[in-house]
Amino acid sequence: MADTLLQVTDLSAAIEEGELLHHINLEIGAGETHVLMGPNGAGKSTLGYTLMGNPNYRVTGGKIVFDGEDITALSADKRAQKGMFLSFQNPLEVPGLSLESFLRNAIRQKTGKPLKIFQFKKELESTMELLGMDESYAERDLNVGFSGGEKKKAEILQLLMLNPKLAILDETDSGLDVDAVRVVSRGIEEYQKKRNGALLIITHSTRILEYLQVDYTHVLVKGNLVHTGGAELVDEINERGFERFVEA
Repeated sequence: MADTLLQVTDLSAAIEEGELLHHINLEIGAGETHVLMGPNGAGKSTLGYTLMGNPNYRVTGGKIVFDGEDITALSADKRAQKGMFLSFQNPLEVPGLSLESFLRNAIRQKTGKPLKIFQFKKELESTMELLGMDESYAERDLNVGFSGGEKKKAEILQLLMLNPKLAILDETDSGLDVDAVRVVSRGIEEYQKKRNGALLIITHSTRILEYLQVDYTHVLVKGNLVHTGGAELVDEINERGFERFVEA
């Protein structure tokens, strides 16, 4: 494994209704691509939210170490500043805030440095071109009136512009047609290969994985991480589903 970027040790988490994650152990190395799969209701999104510090999910045991630092008690914005990123399964609409303004503010918050506007605009234009996004979207309110595919492209645009050390992508291919999946995958591949970013891809589908190099595949069932394998595990799940993991 590459130098460890994320180390999750014996992690359990809960909401008011009860515990959702049970003693999760997971390591992700710099530049690696990990896939998290499991049946509906397994807790996949819960793990993503917990890793990112969503306050609705309370850590009841274990710890999260990112880039050598224990971040278990840090807020989500602090984790983002340190280089973590989470894309949402259902991106929120934000009236009154343009996509470009949002990106400017996010980059300033992450780096803590003034933004070089010319350089920012040049990178924004080239990245939008890569994703097949019309430049006019930069001036539109964030996700307002965007189609499902456009929202997912905007999420990948944020990923590429922010260039985090670790990106957690939650059901990024959900609801996309074949062409949109191809475009989104192109953006993820750009992040994966040219920017050497680490990925945790949460999915119940495998369409998006056809275009990516997968290092490890994990199976989550009822809040328990029950199995880890390589890329070949994706093919097995495609053929046989999760039955053997659920039974075990």
